[in-house]
Amino acid sequence: MSSLYSETYPWLAACLGGENPQAVFRDQEVDMPVTALGSLPDEMALDIGKNCGRRVLPYRMQDRYSREREVRDFQSIVLENENLKATFLPELGGRLISFFHKPTQRELLFKNSIFQPANLALRDAWFAGGIEWNIGQFGHAFHTCSPVFAAAINGLDGSQGLRIYDFDRCKGLLWQIDFHLPSGAKFLHAFTRVVNPNDDDVPMYWWTNVAIVESEGMRVLAPAQQSIFVDYRNGGLSYGQTALPGMPPIHGQDGTYPANINLTCEFFYQCQDVALPWQAALDGEGSGFVECSTHPLNVRKLFSWGTHQGGTHWQNFLSDSGKPYIEIQAGLAPTQQHTVQMPGHSQWQWTQAFGYLEADSGKVHHSDWLEAWQAVDTSLKQSVSDQSLREAECADLADAAPIEMLHHASGWGALEAKRLQAAGETGFPSAFLFPESTMGEEQQKWLDLLEKGTFPDPVPQHEPGEWMIQAEWTEMLEKSLFQWGIPNSFALLHLGVMKFEHGDEDGAVAAWEESVSIGPSSWGWRNLAVAAIRRGEKDQGLHLYQSAWDCAVANGNPDVSFAFEYLTELYNAGEQQKAWAFYQTLSEDFQLKDSMHLMAAKVAFALGNYSFVETALERSFASIREGARDLTDLWFGIQGKKIEVEKGVPYEEAIQIARKKRVPPVHLDFRIEETSNSLVS
Repeated sequence: MSSLYSETYPWLAACLGGENPQAVFRDQEVDMPVTALGSLPDEMALDIGKNCGRRVLPYRMQDRYSREREVRDFQSIVLENENLKATFLPELGGRLISFFHKPTQRELLFKNSIFQPANLALRDAWFAGGIEWNIGQFGHAFHTCSPVFAAAINGLDGSQGLRIYDFDRCKGLLWQIDFHLPSGAKFLHAFTRVVNPNDDDVPMYWWTNVAIVESEGMRVLAPAQQSIFVDYRNGGLSYGQTALPGMPPIHGQDGTYPANINLTCEFFYQCQDVALPWQAALDGEGSGFVECSTHPLNVRKLFSWGTHQGGTHWQNFLSDSGKPYIEIQAGLAPTQQHTVQMPGHSQWQWTQAFGYLEADSGKVHHSDWLEAWQAVDTSLKQSVSDQSLREAECADLADAAPIEMLHHASGWGALEAKRLQAAGETGFPSAFLFPESTMGEEQQKWLDLLEKGTFPDPVPQHEPGEWMIQAEWTEMLEKSLFQWGIPNSFALLHLGVMKFEHGDEDGAVAAWEESVSIGPSSWGWRNLAVAAIRRGEKDQGLHLYQSAWDCAVANGNPDVSFAFEYLTELYNAGEQQKAWAFYQTLSEDFQLKDSMHLMAAKVAFALGNYSFVETALERSFASIREGARDLTDLWFGIQGKKIEVEKGVPYEEAIQIARKKRVPPVHLDFRIEETSNSLVS
């Protein structure tokens, strides 16, 4: 028998609060600054980093969380048969949080014991564990800590299946995953479809991210002879290619054994030329998790935090299990710093299968790499082939409308469906059901613009709410301002954000200047400050940030983000006395916010207030960016000052002694490699 049902998933969870109201504009360059080493093939070196620069809008940051936890109930959806039980969390991006193999009574994934957001994703918040579905942009997914739609569908062999889906607001894409687990099946099938309904091509990004507990003697195998590796050792991102299984970043050791990886490391198995791409994480006995797919999902990746102190700390920071875990991933491009151009008005599809595998342990762990992976390949193909993935049958079911809605997400898909209808354009495929009932206050102002040609003009104290960047809405907003000829500071604020995100910085500044001249708002001043800083006009930027903060205080909405950005820019400009004086004016609640307290510690170090720094470093910080060295740099700086006094040597020499001879406390160590940073040295 197979079944699909909902149940409560009690979880020890940190609270993920409201979203940051600020607009976070994309990097000025759409590309990511990476280095191609000489070993990387020319065709891959040419495109690496293209279209991978940071993008967040129209989404907002999810940075309001702590490390205080309590048990709370999440809705889960379970797809189960005689062999497997798959548990999904629609409130958290549709994460497959548990995948239980009944015959061996074995959990196949890293099933995290806690929900602890940390600053590892595009929008900040990300949590470890399970299987994550990443679409859209380098840096996990916009929806990874947000609700997605879930529905019951007609599945394979007359069973019920599960569909998770949503509308990606950043690139205007639709995505769905149909999960099938009919009676007797030993593998969970996941049919994925991405639809680009736009006229323009889109740089596509997809990576299925699987977290697995690192077991004794584990080896990660895939049908590839070459891998592309990432080298963090010089403080940047350098990519090269090497023959498997040796890895240059770990001094040529066999990187397919995570236990050999002493520093945070990732590499990509190049499986483009095999009929059935797959990846397996098998223990010392030759058993464990396996994943395979049809094309074009044909590259695999291994990520390990590494066995060094920073990597071990990250794993414990993200989980209370005390168990190391790795991630194995499947993607469309040679690396995560490559995208694949998806033509307008096209759709792509592939099918993945997830399950349990046993293979001859002697061959799995053979020193000859070719013999090792071919043994796994043979074992896998006794159960699965590209034909038995049944992609054609899954595709036949993919267009059918849901038979029952199980979970609703935001109203942006419904709003876009309304826009398409009003424009006389082709609507969404019937698989993508976005009920109008999901639209709320945030969509209403845009719905009024669509249907009435008007946009609200609330008092300046009103938060701007969700942003919009889509070109069609920009055109409508400009038309409304021209048509009615009535000054609207709120519409101009939003129009400026749209223009700035798409590179028209002069037009954006003009819109914001007009906006604050009509109805001064803290967000208008803040956006003007961002523009000035990016133009290199630091003094003007600081003046505008002061105006933003003063306006926020006067209007009764002094969000901590205004204070943090202003403090940061004062520090960056070398205005440490002003920065410290500003920090002292803040409420204790604001002063003790994670990011604020850390920035204040940097200011205090610059001013020689070392006792403040040492006290600040005693606490645990929740929102630390992956690979950040801020805390360890401050600690080394304090140690350098002590050595300077103890040994009577210049500070420059003392800091080098500290870095070589002293080990920072574990709770401060978030480094992914051991290089220094310019903050204190």
